[in-house]
Amino acid sequence: MQAVVLAAGKGTRLQPLTDDKPKALVEVDGRPIIEDVFDNLIAIGATELLVVVGHLKEQLINRYNDEYRGVPITYAHQREQLGLAHAILQVESLVEDEFMLMLGDNVFRSNLGDVVTRQQEDRADAAFLVEQVPYEEASRYGVLDTNEYGEIVEVVEKPDDPPSNLVMTGFYTFTPAIFHACRLVQPSDRGEYELSDAIDLLIQSGRTIDAIRMEGWRVDVGYPEDRDQATAFLQGEAVPPAEVPGSSVGAPELETD
Repeated sequence: MQAVVLAAGKGTRLQPLTDDKPKALVEVDGRPIIEDVFDNLIAIGATELLVVVGHLKEQLINRYNDEYRGVPITYAHQREQLGLAHAILQVESLVEDEFMLMLGDNVFRSNLGDVVTRQQEDRADAAFLVEQVPYEEASRYGVLDTNEYGEIVEVVEKPDDPPSNLVMTGFYTFTPAIFHACRLVQPSDRGEYELSDAIDLLIQSGRTIDAIRMEGWRVDVGYPEDRDQATAFLQGEAVPPAEVPGSSVGAPELETD
């Protein structure tokens, strides 16, 4: 299965770490975040890496060229960072069938393979790794409402009254149906083309979307302190929160920056 990695963001919240490099090359535990992303994707069966690049893209392209650990890399250029739905459209011509999608600034030690298995077994139009957060924090995120079968029936961006405490992480699988939905998305109040809006369009059209609960932990490296926390977890110098299903650090964001 092909794997799409979104790595076009400037990483403004990670400054000064991103003053002279793209966000994906910020190091966690002594190596670039994107290598951890690549390793995770290869471990669960990625046959090709489709990397969306933008800010300081030459550094990424020159470092990895056309392969990583024997897996071919193809690059797509997002000239303006206009949101995740816009970023995904940059690889439309390269995607052959169902594919994985991972944000290029997330460190996962969790059950990513369960999402791929569900996608392949159920032939859902999308499957997401989701996590639980405290209800009082859910309004900060893209919140999911699910039915009794675990299918996502609604995605609400930063709701005042969250329908659940399940939120999206940075790992998904999709079929090419997502591209049509992304093309229909209108800019949000932030001026971005939101992935959550594209997902809602899939739901409204009757597409099947599955939610898989995260087991393990994840760090969304959005700020320098997140980089330090992820490094501490990987080195065993700190223990992820409770080390129970759904542990995470950092806000699960639905946009590139």
